[in-house]
Amino acid sequence: MSLREQIEQEIRERGPIPFSRYMEICLYDPAAGYYSRHAEQFGKAGDFYTASDVHAVFGRLLARQFDEMWRALDRPPEIELLELGPGRGLFARDVLDWSKKKFPDFFAALHYTPQEASPALRTKLQDTLREHVGTGKAAVPGERPSLAQRFTAGNGQNDDQALEGRPTHIHRTCSTATPLIVFANEFFDALPVEILGTEGKLHLALENSRLREVWLPPTAEELEFLDRYGVHPEPGERIEVPLLAQDWIQHTAHSIERGFLVVIDYGYTRAEQLAGHHRGTLMAYRHHSASPDPYQAPGEQDLTAHVAFTALAAAAADAGMDVQPLRTQSHFLMRIGETNQFADAFEDCNMPQERAKVTLQLKHLVTPAGMGENFQVLIASRGVRLQNDPGHLMVKP
Repeated sequence: MSLREQIEQEIRERGPIPFSRYMEICLYDPAAGYYSRHAEQFGKAGDFYTASDVHAVFGRLLARQFDEMWRALDRPPEIELLELGPGRGLFARDVLDWSKKKFPDFFAALHYTPQEASPALRTKLQDTLREHVGTGKAAVPGERPSLAQRFTAGNGQNDDQALEGRPTHIHRTCSTATPLIVFANEFFDALPVEILGTEGKLHLALENSRLREVWLPPTAEELEFLDRYGVHPEPGERIEVPLLAQDWIQHTAHSIERGFLVVIDYGYTRAEQLAGHHRGTLMAYRHHSASPDPYQAPGEQDLTAHVAFTALAAAAADAGMDVQPLRTQSHFLMRIGETNQFADAFEDCNMPQERAKVTLQLKHLVTPAGMGENFQVLIASRGVRLQNDPGHLMVKP
């Protein structure tokens, strides 16, 4: 049965399904979902690439930041670094390799847990991190993390059955008493979203054996989200409501008894939405080509929506974490790199042409023309006293 046939069968059995359920099936179905089928969608030859595909300096700079966080936690003898959605493990390998080389004290305390839902990518992770898995520095949990079930039939209202058995999102491999850093790069943009318009909440139905969009009443929780963190749609607009992202951030924040949360993604603030920007950001990506049509190739294209950072920050704060001011990836990486003139990027360059190539790659990470201004960085902490200078992590005296 194809993924489209599976979706159609579920609609026949349950009635119209919310768009979030359609997005969940397309991306995360265990057999045919986009992230479950194979590991070749990453990188410049695939459908998209992340910062770690650009250059190892991304992981090296974050290794320097993680080392500083470890020091801010008073150099505990053990610390767990848990990465959400690690993909093929390039970032994890870069962090581990560079920490071993440059930050041996931090590396001695470090245990790395890449948490990945895709069985194919978990296999890839085992291969990429073979050396560190073999020495016990990294462990790839075998359990498949599931998504919180908000997806119900009919009018989309939550019911008791839909809320049963909320999954434990964080699968730690260390004791809960061990300080924890949770890192998520381009993770939250891939979580299913609800879509609201002036007609109501978007659902998918079947008409003459074809998928058809229908609009049903939204929930009070979805409308409240727009009141607090977003904007209400105007005629012709479609606005995403990322309630599942809120579930993830709240659970993640509560899982950090002492430590840090670092989220990097493309996204927006509520102020930007009120100014007329980022009003409807759902996109499909395939072979580095963008399309606004999410129905073209179920399971064969990536579906993403920009991250509502105002809402994420509020959720982390509501969970009792200290949330630092939002900053751009450019500002974040520049503040880390300037401490040693980006020696992390150029150490392996022996020839002028190699240095020139790395310079271009670094510019792509930090300049507005590349990823620098489109990506935002959210940092939250618990159990450590910090100050900003601004924008760089420092321990209060």
